Amino acid sequence: MTKDKIIPIQLIGTQRSGSNLLRLMLNQLTEITAPHPPHILKTFVPLMDRYGDLSINVNFQNLINDVCKFVELNPVKWNDLSLDRDLIFDQLQHSRNIYSLFEHIYARYASSKGSRFWCCKSLTNVHFAEELHSHGIKPYYIHLYRDGRDVALSFKKIMVGEKHTYHQAKSWKRDQDQALAIGEKLGSERVIRVAYEDLITNPEAQLSRICAFLQIQFKPQALDYFLSRDSQETALSGKMWQNVTKPVLRGNMCKYLKELPREDVLIFEAVAGTTLDRLGYPLHYGDTARAVTFSEVDLINFDRENEFLKKRAVEHSDPLDRAKRMPQEQLLSRIKLAFEPVPLTD
Repeated sequence: MTKDKIIPIQLIGTQRSGSNLLRLMLNQLTEITAPHPPHILKTFVPLMDRYGDLSINVNFQNLINDVCKFVELNPVKWNDLSLDRDLIFDQLQHSRNIYSLFEHIYARYASSKGSRFWCCKSLTNVHFAEELHSHGIKPYYIHLYRDGRDVALSFKKIMVGEKHTYHQAKSWKRDQDQALAIGEKLGSERVIRVAYEDLITNPEAQLSRICAFLQIQFKPQALDYFLSRDSQETALSGKMWQNVTKPVLRGNMCKYLKELPREDVLIFEAVAGTTLDRLGYPLHYGDTARAVTFSEVDLINFDRENEFLKKRAVEHSDPLDRAKRMPQEQLLSRIKLAFEPVPLTD
């Protein structure tokens, strides 16, 4: 099977919406390879200016080596991964860019597994859709969405992500609005929408919908994801993924009603109420939320609290979780340091 025959699938939406659950389900199907994402585009697109002109061989070789190493250091390992830097360099001579490199790595891995599809779970790629398309990468999109107030609550409990409800609402709204725009532009032949609440309530029906969308056969083995080696290794790589070794938690919804303070619900609806409404989630404070405004002082205070809470979340996180992320962070530090100008001395 050649790379050109392998079809891309891109999950889009916002983290903490069941994307690891869906990824593991899809990865149980022989037609699909869906590894845990190292977030290649999110990480390296902001660094591209540092690599300079990629038509210069050494610059492109440096990029290939750094991206491959970053994938190899992913906290959840890609089992049986083999990335030959020289071969990748040779095969991308006419496509020297980060987007083609991203596709090539996923396609090579899927090819090694004998799969027809590769699936990327890096949800932030919702913001790279135009760039992907401009480089000839045209995935099938699965827009997986969850009530944003439950997403906000979930982010408050983990090491990563925004922590103040105002910032969580802005981020969730931006992601969902972009995903909805992709759906409107490309239509139902290229984009399918799946609500997290529907996925956990009736997983077989939703997986059957997705398989029909991709024109592959649904297989009940997808529902046994929690028994897989991938699920076990994912759970061991971070506390925020521990639920993936359990069967579907069918009641894991509307938790914000009991756990999110009223003021936070009001802030979220004030910021993202129109998007909640578009996705079919009822508002609790409708007109009241729509009338809320935030002063400049409010926004400054929100920023300060958000940064404080993010720092505290890292400080209070499990040391083992931090240690598993450290190799990638150290690599990025070395990459950035390599490009820093050397100060002049007398």
